[in-house]
Amino acid sequence: MASRKSSRATGGSPSPGSKRETKHGGSKNGKKEGLSGSSFFTWFMVIALLGVWTSVAVVWFELVDYEEVLGKLGIYDADGDGDFDVEDAKVLLGLKERSVPAQPTPESEETVQPAEKSYVESEHKTADIELEEEIQSVLREALHSHPGERHEDVDESVSDHWQAKEETHGETFEAPATDDMLREFETEIPEAYETPDSVRKDADPMVEDIGAVESEPYEIPALDDYVADLEERVSDSDTPGDSEIMPEDTMEHYAEDRVHEDYSEDQGIESKQTEDDVAIEPEESEKPVKAEDYLDDVQVGKSEKETEQDKTEQAKKKKKPKLLNKFDKTIKAELDAAEKLRKKGKVEEALRAFEALVNRYPQSPRARYGKAQSEDDLAEKMRSNEMLQQAINTYDEVVSLPNVPSDLIKLSLKREADRQQFLGRMRGSLVTLQKLVQLFPSETSFKNDLGVGYLLIGDNSNAKKVYEEVLSLAPNDGFAKVHYGFILKAENKIAESIPYLQEGLESGDPGTDDGRFYFHLGDALQRMGDKEAYKWYELGYQRGHFASVWQRSLYNVKGLKAQPWWTARETGYTELVKSLEKNWKLIRDEGLAVMDKKQSLFLPEDENLREKGDWSQFTLWQQGRKNENACKSVPKTCALLERFPEATGCRRGQIKYSIMHPGTHVWPHTGPTNCRLRMHLGLVIPKEGCRIRCAQEDRDWEEGKVLIFDDSFEHEVWQDAESYRLIFIVDVWHPELTAQQRRTLPAI
Repeated sequence: MASRKSSRATGGSPSPGSKRETKHGGSKNGKKEGLSGSSFFTWFMVIALLGVWTSVAVVWFELVDYEEVLGKLGIYDADGDGDFDVEDAKVLLGLKERSVPAQPTPESEETVQPAEKSYVESEHKTADIELEEEIQSVLREALHSHPGERHEDVDESVSDHWQAKEETHGETFEAPATDDMLREFETEIPEAYETPDSVRKDADPMVEDIGAVESEPYEIPALDDYVADLEERVSDSDTPGDSEIMPEDTMEHYAEDRVHEDYSEDQGIESKQTEDDVAIEPEESEKPVKAEDYLDDVQVGKSEKETEQDKTEQAKKKKKPKLLNKFDKTIKAELDAAEKLRKKGKVEEALRAFEALVNRYPQSPRARYGKAQSEDDLAEKMRSNEMLQQAINTYDEVVSLPNVPSDLIKLSLKREADRQQFLGRMRGSLVTLQKLVQLFPSETSFKNDLGVGYLLIGDNSNAKKVYEEVLSLAPNDGFAKVHYGFILKAENKIAESIPYLQEGLESGDPGTDDGRFYFHLGDALQRMGDKEAYKWYELGYQRGHFASVWQRSLYNVKGLKAQPWWTARETGYTELVKSLEKNWKLIRDEGLAVMDKKQSLFLPEDENLREKGDWSQFTLWQQGRKNENACKSVPKTCALLERFPEATGCRRGQIKYSIMHPGTHVWPHTGPTNCRLRMHLGLVIPKEGCRIRCAQEDRDWEEGKVLIFDDSFEHEVWQDAESYRLIFIVDVWHPELTAQQRRTLPAI
């Protein structure tokens, strides 16, 4: 029964519940026509749970940097409401005017952290202007494109632009490819070369010296600081005798007391250095001993008012040189890094760094100049003339590049000329200086350097014309005055030379505080009988140019024993003295035989040392070199001397016969160096009327006897006898010089 009822109920008329089920979820023939209410709810919950867990995963695993996204979009907040929305897009598209944000109150400013404030200023100041324009164009393109057009490329381009800006404004700057950079350089900088205002003639030296090395830890400056340091060196008129330093560089590698800087005519010194000579300086300094008190406050003949005016003018002239063109500014970080290596003394590394920059950016003038400086530094370290010549070539290459800043042209050519002079290539240096003058005709300092260039090759005539031109343009130029006075004195125009020398020294201009000018001014005054001469000698001594008022040689080794008169025992050359005195008649007879020849081998003294009279010499050795032809006339005398290398090997002296006729007076004068002593062997001496003074003591010659004195002290000779006086002069090394010094001291 029960089973039948159940089947009937099932198979009979449907109940209302079954009708609803059929209506909503069932179908005829048992097929489903849609989701039931419970199934829809189940799927809804599954999807909801997936969304929740996805959100949790995004937050938990930090899959999206929301702060970065909001921070980037915040840049485009145009209406000042703190976020980026539709209203901001309308403003950027020009559909709505930008609202003026309210001015922040002082309280709000104080709450801004310094780091945040600097970030906003540095990162977004320029981005607001530049990137707004970019986003406007991108959005405009996106809105006005045809339906169905894909915009993935647009999105990528916006992302790329932003990334590029981030890299540019960040601390690390990645340089573009060389080809792109050069194209940008060529299109961006087509400007023509302009001649700048003049830079200072002198301020430091170099140079550096342009920056002396201190004992404290040295902090390497950035490129800007380095450029400021260079200004002190470059604007300098690096005159002979001044220490320079470059650099450009905190070290001025080569001593500026080279013999060739003595202007060829000065003190009868042969100045030419052959190109094969090795550029090695003696270990001992040859500069005069400096006095402790330099008397910096002494301004001869100058009022305080004039001094103040000079300082004001110098301050006006001082300007920071511009060594970077537009292109070099884009690689300034790389230039800084290479320059720091050079400043730290890592010369090889610096050279490699600059060479890499030159290879990468061949049109960069500053990179090539840094390469030249590094080669210059390495030349000094290696003591290599070959490397120095390479540096000279690189300095010249700098000038040949396009768009070179004028200050960098000046630096490069000036340094090139200096290095050429150091190698003894005076004519090459002259060509470089002429180029400088042609490029910068208003720069009197370069004309002054050109005048020195002419003096170094012995062309006093052209040097004189240059200084006359300078003085016509700048009548108060002290550098030009002292050099013009020097030339006049060399022409024996003694009285005319004095005012130029004196006014030039009194000017205090850079390059005038040089021992040669004190030397020649005092000498000129002495020849005019003016006792003011010793005032200038005293001042030269106080300023460190002379070892003493009486000892006024200019090429000295410090610490050598100094006294006017010496004995044979004091010199240690007793064997030489004994040999000379023992063989004095042999030496005399060979000398007289030469005098008796119709064609005299005795040549007149040519150093302009005579006030009057007749004084001639016959030279056997000079600068350590034997005159073979002369020795053929006096073979026994030369054979005798060959045994004494302290004499024949003295490259700062001579061996010669000297004949002086009655009525001769030799002006007070000094020799060029304290590195030698001078022996006089009497051969033919009148009974009276001949004497020599050294410092403040007079002596007489005797036949067959040797007098020894230090001719770096002032000495003077009178020949008032009735017949000629013949002596034999032998110069020897100062006994306190070491063997190394005797081998390496430059010849005089």
